[in-house]
Amino acid sequence: MQTVDQKPKRRLFEVLQSQGHQLNQQITFLSDGGDTVRELQLYLNPHAEHLLDWFHVTMRLTVLQQTAKGLPDQTRDEEADYPLRDPVVRDLERLKWYLWHGNVYKALQVMPSMEMDLDAAVATSGHATARKLLKAVEEFHTYIENNARFIPNYGERYRAGERISTGFVESTVNQVISKRFCKKQQMAWTPRGAHLLLQIRTRVLNGDWEATFREWYPGFRAVPQPMAA
Repeated sequence: MQTVDQKPKRRLFEVLQSQGHQLNQQITFLSDGGDTVRELQLYLNPHAEHLLDWFHVTMRLTVLQQTAKGLPDQTRDEEADYPLRDPVVRDLERLKWYLWHGNVYKALQVMPSMEMDLDAAVATSGHATARKLLKAVEEFHTYIENNARFIPNYGERYRAGERISTGFVESTVNQVISKRFCKKQQMAWTPRGAHLLLQIRTRVLNGDWEATFREWYPGFRAVPQPMAA
């Protein structure tokens, strides 16, 4: 818990060191693109390769595409009707294709045209879905601009067998926290209580809990010795 741990950066740095990380070592960081996380990875190793995680890019795009399906087929300006949903859906498909191939320049050219179409639809019809999608596209536009230098050619990396996503990390996080912190449990945790519980939970999953407990209580059961052949 960042609000409880007084030195979260130092804690993570020491974890990396315990895994053999060296400052001159070639290492790749993948993050969700948030400002705080990006600053953290640059602190840990400013000379490393820093990439925007494709999992978070495509997750946001999927939400945009699902929302676009709720747009009306057409909208009307002062003179005539013009199509709305199909052009926006096509632009989102193009946007995903450009980002997959690392073409940030083209991706940033696609979004203003979408924003203009949606803005016109909101101005003329006040359609709720168009307003919601316009806000989401504008936020995604800012997100891509802020992370432009961390967007590689994902397709090229994927074909080369290189890591492009942290989906497996998300599943690990869910494994660590879901049993105790999911809403179905109806349990309220203080930040300190949650912080301490996470320390125990991760040690149990890593198989380190018994050794840690033995450090605290030297009289705890002896380490089992392997049987002689």
